[in-house]
Amino acid sequence: MNRLEQLQATGVSIWLDTLSRDLLEEGEFERLQQELAVTGATSNPTIFSKAIVGSDRYDEQLVSLLEAGVTDPHEHFLELALEDVRGAAKTLEYAHRKSGGSDGFVSLEVTPDLAYDTAATVAQARDLWQQLDAPNVMIKVPATEAGLPAIEELTAAGVNVNVTLLFSVGRYEQVIEAYLRGLERRVQAGQPIAGIRSVASFFVSRVDAKADARLSADSPFKGRVGTANALTAYDTYRDAFAGDRWQRLRDLGATPQRPLWASTAPKDSSYRDVLYLESLALPGSILTGADPGRIRGPRGAATCGRDFRDGRRRSTRDHGRARAGGVDAFCAAYRELLGSIKERAQALRADAGRLPALSR
Repeated sequence: MNRLEQLQATGVSIWLDTLSRDLLEEGEFERLQQELAVTGATSNPTIFSKAIVGSDRYDEQLVSLLEAGVTDPHEHFLELALEDVRGAAKTLEYAHRKSGGSDGFVSLEVTPDLAYDTAATVAQARDLWQQLDAPNVMIKVPATEAGLPAIEELTAAGVNVNVTLLFSVGRYEQVIEAYLRGLERRVQAGQPIAGIRSVASFFVSRVDAKADARLSADSPFKGRVGTANALTAYDTYRDAFAGDRWQRLRDLGATPQRPLWASTAPKDSSYRDVLYLESLALPGSILTGADPGRIRGPRGAATCGRDFRDGRRRSTRDHGRARAGGVDAFCAAYRELLGSIKERAQALRADAGRLPALSR
């Protein structure tokens, strides 16, 4: 075993925090699975913006959509994204089977303009889930107030959910509760729960970025609050998926909602680039990053929580503002992406000279 396979053997999964047509068509994604123990991938509007705007590999599909009379950039984006997710899910089938269905997933996020609309989030998530029609995909839902009932509703409907934009432990507890209630509703309805999977994506470096700005330059807690927050979340995960309530669900085939450590690239360039990945290599969790080959293994993650807890308590945090900022950033990326797709479609139409006019 190499070091990443050894890490995987302890119950840690490594997912790629990027997805693109280039990555899939050039075989790089398969290579990462074979050589660097990658068993999953995540996406979001920012990731797709970089992928679609920076490549001409989407042009052929975009031309086909235009020729079919599809002129809405929103529909263009969803079709392009769905195709990439289908391709990734296909390459991850082996990892999914090998893990008994607990790994080998790829996620597609509901569009960020729906972040504060429960009904619209549920409707789009169910539509995406049905279109993808694969057991190893997840639909990303933000952990906003509107997202909480959507998580419960989707879980009750049998949809695999990846909860994103998690910053606070308090909100994480609400997310876990929504997942448990969704499972319990299925049980009450006489529906199976054994095949349902979920992850909760907890953001790390953005917490430090906020905390560091409020700590003195010589504070011993700089660069440590994000990890403390995540470790507390991990304690919450272990406590939640234990006890009688969980045991009843587990006996019926339920699996825990795994914690996923997102935003793991340090915002401060003076920090080691794998600082968070190595500190949070904890059994049952998922590490995400664009370069898994840089991970050298855990660095005392099992005991460092005690050192960090005080720093977390002393920090001044506004997780709600951070979550709203995350939604705003995704919305901005999404608007930019739609504009770029529209411009590209206009250019392709002009080149072809025969495609239908685009919607205004």
